[in-house]
Amino acid sequence: MNNEIIIESPANPKIKALVKLRERKSRDELALMIIDGVREIGLALKNNFKLLELYFCQELIEEKDDEILKLARQQDSALFKVSKRVFEKIAFGDRAEGFVAVARQSKKRIEDLSCNKDCVFVVLESIEKPGNLGAIIRTSEAVGVDAIIVCDGKTDIFNPNCIRASIGACFSLPIVETSVQAALEWFKEKRIKIISAVPAAKLEYWKADLGAPCAIVFGSEDKGVSKTLADSSELKVNIPMKGEVDSLNVSTSAAIILYELLRQRTTKES
Repeated sequence: MNNEIIIESPANPKIKALVKLRERKSRDELALMIIDGVREIGLALKNNFKLLELYFCQELIEEKDDEILKLARQQDSALFKVSKRVFEKIAFGDRAEGFVAVARQSKKRIEDLSCNKDCVFVVLESIEKPGNLGAIIRTSEAVGVDAIIVCDGKTDIFNPNCIRASIGACFSLPIVETSVQAALEWFKEKRIKIISAVPAAKLEYWKADLGAPCAIVFGSEDKGVSKTLADSSELKVNIPMKGEVDSLNVSTSAAIILYELLRQRTTKES
């Protein structure tokens, strides 16, 4: 059984190193990520992510969540039992679920992805806000998307806010980071139809045929889909706007179009 190391001071070097992992520079240098919360850590474990370290506060853990400790022991993770004062320093925001974990980053290449006659990919170009990225990952996993392809990303998929917003879906859904050009070449090779969400498009999203293998593209929060991707798209679709605002949050747009895709495919099956 793993020996548990007790940490009661926020000034402990391990705690300082852990807090630094909330900075992208430290995550990139060490190829590590920090995972907060019961659901997120549970999904990481379920999808065979090894926890290198698990920090836990016994006062905050519910009995039903003891399974996380059991699984971490089976993985031979390093266990750190921390005081409530220490946990308040290492937890993300106001989270008080009693667990914070450290794991290695896992990166996939676009060549590792597979596709079939029903495949669908979500392409996210230059998304800047980790909360938006995480929310789209969560929706994509719920809808049954095959993979997320992040092109020229402005935020990293291992940002704690992205992991939190995805509720751990980032551990069960394949995610690839690549360039726009590499993605276009792969789509052409696999004969995957590209559909871009563009506010100025003439075709309403529900009129588009979303039944064939496709890649649905969503652009950055401020600039939308780039000309390169838009010009390479077989279809461009819009979400009609009746009010005075001229755009929706990108995660909202993604949810609307992806659930139309699910509706079409479910109707077709029945």
